[in-house]
Amino acid sequence: MGHGTRSSRGRRGPCPSRRHSEADFGPFLSSTHPRGLGSAGEPDEPGVERGESARRNHEPACERITGVVTARTTVARMTQRVDMWFDSACPWAWMTSRWLLEVEKVRDVEVYFHVMSLSVLNEGRDLPEDYRKLMDRALPPARVALAVQRDYPEKLREYYTAIGTLVHPGGRDLSDETVSEALAEAGLPASLIEVGHTDAADDELKRSHHEGMDPVGDEVGTPVIHMNGMALFGPVISPAPKGEEAGDLFDGFAKLTAYPGFFEAKRTRTVGPIFD
Repeated sequence: MGHGTRSSRGRRGPCPSRRHSEADFGPFLSSTHPRGLGSAGEPDEPGVERGESARRNHEPACERITGVVTARTTVARMTQRVDMWFDSACPWAWMTSRWLLEVEKVRDVEVYFHVMSLSVLNEGRDLPEDYRKLMDRALPPARVALAVQRDYPEKLREYYTAIGTLVHPGGRDLSDETVSEALAEAGLPASLIEVGHTDAADDELKRSHHEGMDPVGDEVGTPVIHMNGMALFGPVISPAPKGEEAGDLFDGFAKLTAYPGFFEAKRTRTVGPIFD
């Protein structure tokens, strides 16, 4: 995520960077987002049952077409789909997710969240001891997030907001207590905490992880965004812009993803995550 990391298998970006200290993942909440997963804020469609927007989370990446009626003609408008992969432990993914939720307010965009795992990303790597401990602590919450994505997809956005708020602006540890509090806040079963301490669904976690990470390559971390048929690492931002400024940034990012020859743009970070 902004940092370059050298290891036997190449460099990693911001969150998985070996240069991160544990403080990078510490005290960093935003109010919970009022809409369900995949909702762009439009009113319910006639004949579509509640929860349909959640089921869209499992549809192929495509764009939903709506009609815009003008005085002279009817113009087809396509809602831009954006898919983002996150690990609850990463403050930079959190910043990007808050930006995307702002974008939904000012652009015709639908954001779909998916689970990746920094622990899976760094599996088999030679890591400093403090970072290895962080990866060990990050695995149970990733397993819980995967269970939410699989069994309660309509709640994934709400759960991510709850856990991210506690861990980043709230400064909480990635403990069972914190995960349990986030589950309760999102209206999810308390029993999901048990999923974090079994490897029964680790193959499923890896599949979700690789669906997001493989298309962008193995030299990056999180956040990763898929849009316009392209997968890109980033953007790494601090603080997350709001309102029309968020929309303007999205417009520029969308133009980059629309050009198949675009690969990289980067500069050294001079600030940490700024939560406001």
